[in-house]
This record gives sequence, structure tokens and C-alpha cells, in this order.
Amino acid sequence: MDGYQQIPQQTIVLLIVTIVIAFLAPFALAIVWKVKKKEKITTILIGAAVFLVFALILEKPVQNALLFPEAMMLPSTKLSLFMASHPVLLSLAAGLFPGVFEETGRFIAFKTGLKKRTNRETSISFGIGHGGFEVLLLLGYASVQYLMYAVMINTGEFQVKVDQLAEIMPSAAESLNGVYETLLTFTASGMLISMTERVFAVLFHIGASILVFYACKEKKKIWLFPLAVALHTAMDFVAALSIFEVISLSGWALEAFVAVFGTAVFFVPYLLLYRKDKAGAEAS
Repeated sequence: MDGYQQIPQQTIVLLIVTIVIAFLAPFALAIVWKVKKKEKITTILIGAAVFLVFALILEKPVQNALLFPEAMMLPSTKLSLFMASHPVLLSLAAGLFPGVFEETGRFIAFKTGLKKRTNRETSISFGIGHGGFEVLLLLGYASVQYLMYAVMINTGEFQVKVDQLAEIMPSAAESLNGVYETLLTFTASGMLISMTERVFAVLFHIGASILVFYACKEKKKIWLFPLAVALHTAMDFVAALSIFEVISLSGWALEAFVAVFGTAVFFVPYLLLYRKDKAGAEAS
């Protein structure tokens, strides 16, 4: 693609606003919660570390190697070709990976490093760390990258980069052109959708953390762990169905689903487990 258009100043301003909010909001939430509940900051940090290790370091490479080898510059396999030709199965697998890895990460954390922290606030602290770090990465860091590319486009450096990659790695050049198309269509409503989605995603992570916390705390409630895996899988499954165009959902329709689902996953465990845990409240 030759002759890249300049990225509007409005888009650059929106990206900067997104970056500021994406980085400040998780820290503000963590600080307010810590101060109000006198919680240990290490619980929040462990939640963030679990997302880093289990979602990024462990899950993504395994998922990409099995389902999307081209993303790792690897040749397609019989499995990846089969899954690509069956988008519903691919969507289910794409939802199952984060469900299994992230919820297992929570389970291991509550069974090991956080085993002695039995106060009910531990569950929410962990969820704030887990969900907050995801906001920093998926919204904040991603927006920083888009901002850098926007500046490169407007200074002419982007064209040079694409031309260089086109000769040695055409797929990478094609990916950069996709970034350019995204920047051209980036709007205030798109920014609002992304931010709103992250709010409900954080609620989901807090709710899932409550489920797994009580699965570890009370032997009779161990079934809450596979429930958390199933709920996580279900939410990402629907999102994947939309991404792979199995179902047609507008950005706002998908957001509405995430809003309802994330809110339910938060409030039901909060009301039925967290609020009823009188012993956990006394331990805090």
C-alpha cells in the first residue's frame, strides 16, 4: 500500500486520552481498595503476576502454536488447518485456553502464596490485580503502540518500515497495513466501547477470583473452580464467535453481552459468597 494518509490529530488525542485512563484507572482502583480495606498490596501484585505468567507467558504461546502457528511464523499443521475450517470449534478452543490457564493460575495462587490469607477481601484484591493488569496491557500498552505507529505514519517512517518488511516478511508488512486501517477508523465511540468493555472485564475477573477463592477455602465448594473455568470459557467463546464471524454482532451488541455477563459473574458470587462470609469479614 502506497501513499498513507495522515492520521488525524483527533485520533492522536483520543489515543493519548486512552493511554492516560488505561494506566491511571487500575492504579487508582488498587490504591483506593488497599487504603479503604487495609489490604496487602502484595495480594494485588500476585493477581497481576498470575495474569502475566499464566495468560501471556504460558497460555498465548501454547494457544498460538496449536491454533494459530502462522502468528509465530510457524508452518500450518493438520490441527490448525482443521480448526480453521471449523470456526465454531476454533472459537470454543480460543475460549477454553484462557478459561483453563487463567483460572488454574488463580487456583494455584490461592492454594500456595495466598493460602494463609483467608480474609474475604483477598479474593477482590486478587481480582483487581488480575483485571487491572489486563487493562494496562490490552488497552494501555496497545494504545501506546498505536500512538507510536500514528506518529510514524505522519512522519513518513511508517512507509519506509512497511517497504522494508515487504521484501523480507510480507505477512508482517500486511499486519502493519492492518494497523493503519484500524487507525483510520478509530473514533471516540470506538474508544468508549473499548473502555467500557474493560470495566466489565475487570468485574468479571473479580467475580471469577471470588469463585476460585472459595473453591480453595472450602473443600465442599471445590466445584466453584470448574464453574469459573466454564464461565471464563463461555465469555471468550462468544467473543471469538464474533471475531471469527460465526455470528454477526456489532461492537455495541458484543459490549452489551460482556456487560451483562461480567456484571452477573461479579454480583452473584459477591452476594452469595463474599457478603455471606462472616468469618472472612472477621478475619480481615
